[in-house]
Amino acid sequence: MTPPRKRILFVSEAITLAQMVRLVSLARSLPRDGYEVHFASSQFPGYVFEGLDAKRWPLWGLSPKTAMARVASGKRLYSRRVLRRYIESDQHVLRAVTPDLVVGDLRWSLAVSAPTCGVPLASLINAYWSPFAKRDGFPLPDHPMVRILGENRAAKYFPRALPWVFAHFAAPLNAERRRAGLPTIGSLLEVLTFGDHVLYADPPELVPTAGLPSNHHFLGPILWSAPGPLPEEWRERADRVPIYVTMGSSGSARCLPILIDALASMPVDVLLATAGRDQTGRLPDHVRVVPFADGHAACARARVVIHNGGSSTGYQALAAGTPVLGIPSNLDQYLASERIDQQGAGLSLRSGALTADKVRDSLHRVLSEPTFAKAAAEIATTFKKHDAAANFRAFVENLYRTRSEGTVPRNPQPSTSGQWTP
Repeated sequence: MTPPRKRILFVSEAITLAQMVRLVSLARSLPRDGYEVHFASSQFPGYVFEGLDAKRWPLWGLSPKTAMARVASGKRLYSRRVLRRYIESDQHVLRAVTPDLVVGDLRWSLAVSAPTCGVPLASLINAYWSPFAKRDGFPLPDHPMVRILGENRAAKYFPRALPWVFAHFAAPLNAERRRAGLPTIGSLLEVLTFGDHVLYADPPELVPTAGLPSNHHFLGPILWSAPGPLPEEWRERADRVPIYVTMGSSGSARCLPILIDALASMPVDVLLATAGRDQTGRLPDHVRVVPFADGHAACARARVVIHNGGSSTGYQALAAGTPVLGIPSNLDQYLASERIDQQGAGLSLRSGALTADKVRDSLHRVLSEPTFAKAAAEIATTFKKHDAAANFRAFVENLYRTRSEGTVPRNPQPSTSGQWTP
């Protein structure tokens, strides 16, 4: 008799494209003869979900505009009232699907809804958020207080304020956990990495850790690219340096005019992908604009990728061996940029203090100093050692093999290389 298929539910926050595309990539990796795949999100963009063999479930969630405004203002992303709506929406889907496993990406409410529904939870997160990541401190994001106090004063007081800030952001979820009869989790890092299993969307070489529990595991970089060819005009002009620019769906919108101004007088050929955001104003002849680009192909052709500093485009560029110029604004983007800069594969500029001169000077440096391209090429070789889709599939298969054998199901053992093994 053929055993019943395991039911896997992917649950994504939908504030940025990154959360959705990472889970969609993992969902595609599961063979449908052994797994019944479900996907829950507050939106399902066609270019992301096209061809995905999964039943879709609508969820309630903050709009990207509202969420990004809260991040930019330094406010909590979720209040207790908002979290309660998230939890109720999750529980409705969990009870309808009755999955064997739920895999979530930045859906904080799963820390309440999954255990109250008795479903094992695997949380996908970048390892630079891990409490076990080796770090000297946290970079200063573009919080409103930076504009009020100035960068130097804000940087001085930021480390002192950080424990309170992290506890403040985690407090609503901990309160909802207590309300549900569950123990509190801890501060922000513990909230972000809560789960029966924690899956890191990075190579371990890029984000070293210490004392990592056996149920925390590196999958490797999860790479996704929008469909469609590159514009022929950008392919043709071999006499100018090709530059790929995208601030994604979460980069600072105010930076684009500054970037265009900086690139206008440089001997470069620019492909600008807007991620569907409005792009107004007159553009130089050597700037081509598209809503979305085949990021893999664009990064492979470009000499430098200019982006919002986040891991999605950053890792895509490094996979192609292309150095980056990051312009981060929120803390996640700063953390990703920090790791890339430390490897020598890029430079970062603060979005809140961006000028055209800084862009030109930094871009000239990345183009003229061969160490940046060399470091990016070395990271590309490292990336090839990690197949995130295969590692995820092996994780799920190993999870259910241990269950069928009657062994402990929620503490799989990773190998020292970070690859899942039978």
